[in-house]
Amino acid sequence: MTSKEIILGLCLLSLVLSMILMVIIRYISRVLVWILTILVILGSLGGTGVLWWLYAKQRRSPKETVIPEQLQIAEDNLRALLIYAISATVFTVILFLIMLVMRKRVALTIALFHVAGKVFIHLPLLVFQPFWTFFALVLFWAYWIMTLLFLGTTGSAVQNEQNFVEYRISGPLQYMWWYHVVGLIWISEFILACQQMTVAGAVVTYYFTRDKRNLPFTPILASVNRLIRYHLGTVAKGSFIITLVKIPRMILMYIHSQLKGKENACARCMLKSCICCLWCLEKCLSYLNQNAYTATAINSTNFCTSAKDAFVILVENALRVAAINTVGDFMLFLGKVLIVCSTGLAGIMLLNYQQDYTVWVLPLIIVCLFAFLVAHCFLSIYEMVVDVLFLCFAIDTKYNDGSPGREFYMDKVLMEFVENSRKAMKEAGKGGAADARELKPMLKLPLNQSSVSILRKVEIFEVEDQPIWP
Repeated sequence: MTSKEIILGLCLLSLVLSMILMVIIRYISRVLVWILTILVILGSLGGTGVLWWLYAKQRRSPKETVIPEQLQIAEDNLRALLIYAISATVFTVILFLIMLVMRKRVALTIALFHVAGKVFIHLPLLVFQPFWTFFALVLFWAYWIMTLLFLGTTGSAVQNEQNFVEYRISGPLQYMWWYHVVGLIWISEFILACQQMTVAGAVVTYYFTRDKRNLPFTPILASVNRLIRYHLGTVAKGSFIITLVKIPRMILMYIHSQLKGKENACARCMLKSCICCLWCLEKCLSYLNQNAYTATAINSTNFCTSAKDAFVILVENALRVAAINTVGDFMLFLGKVLIVCSTGLAGIMLLNYQQDYTVWVLPLIIVCLFAFLVAHCFLSIYEMVVDVLFLCFAIDTKYNDGSPGREFYMDKVLMEFVENSRKAMKEAGKGGAADARELKPMLKLPLNQSSVSILRKVEIFEVEDQPIWP
């Protein structure tokens, strides 16, 4: 409470930094990757240096000036500074090693970030999607808590031994708690899925519009309109699948917490293994759902058909998906680290020069957690755009070949990115054979009249044998 003004100011700073980073992504996406890399290295080195400097400064400070009542607090702060400095040093070393290993792939993300930057230039309302989603979640959570209070006072009022009144629920109402908890998880996932479907619909409209001047006036609102009119069932089914996986994991976590210290090693290992497997399954299904929403936005098919089509596309481009998601997600993670490090560094400097605050660990933890949450909300939109663009590109390359009548929809920069990615994977010895097989021509014939007619027949046969995506 003493440092509430500084906490609020630093939380506002993290929000401003996230908005600035989104603006930077829009206009300097080509150099964003290298800027983030350099700034994160400098930020981690600067934060580590400041922590060691503060530790050395407090260690050299004379203890005679500290009153006896605060001597133990000063020693605890000194010990905490040492732990923070060592942890920051280990984190900086690990981060530097990871970036050293991935330095050859960093350049491959520049083109993809450039295309995503174009999307934000044409669709500026995408930046405000986290606000609407957060507002909808807050409204729903307020309604959920109010209903929970009504449920808590349902039943017969009975006076207990302490002369307090308690409400005892009997009959079917006593099972409404489970229904209410399931509703909390399902509706929360439904709201998040609506955001994913809205973003996917807007980006798909941008990608498959050849002349960008013919885009709708507000593609975001057009996507929301299509969602409400046609795709609410798809979103409800996808969010319900996530709920079916999340509820057993939460039950197992509750059992594990209740049996902590009572179960044997084998039962503890089995519980943790089940929780880990369900968590991995939830993450995989969430990623598949997001791509299924993109397939629904492209072809207007139901959830199961869209999930199957998206899964086939992802499997056919598994190596490319791995390369793009690994590098792209890592760079977005660096953006989150940059915002957290900047906010935390500002917090250290402000709290250190306020002599009234003897213990400032908790305010700093609160600020860093809030900064990471804000950065995650904003950069997750950028991550969705990148994933939608790649799935659109994969579908575009599968059903179009650049010939008259089957022209590509893709941006040239995105094509260069994938070609560079294929070359890099060839050099690294990963997936070169698969990509080479994919890009080999079916027939090697001299270009005379007979060979052209054969190629046209083969092309027609292939087109008629598979569904056509727009």
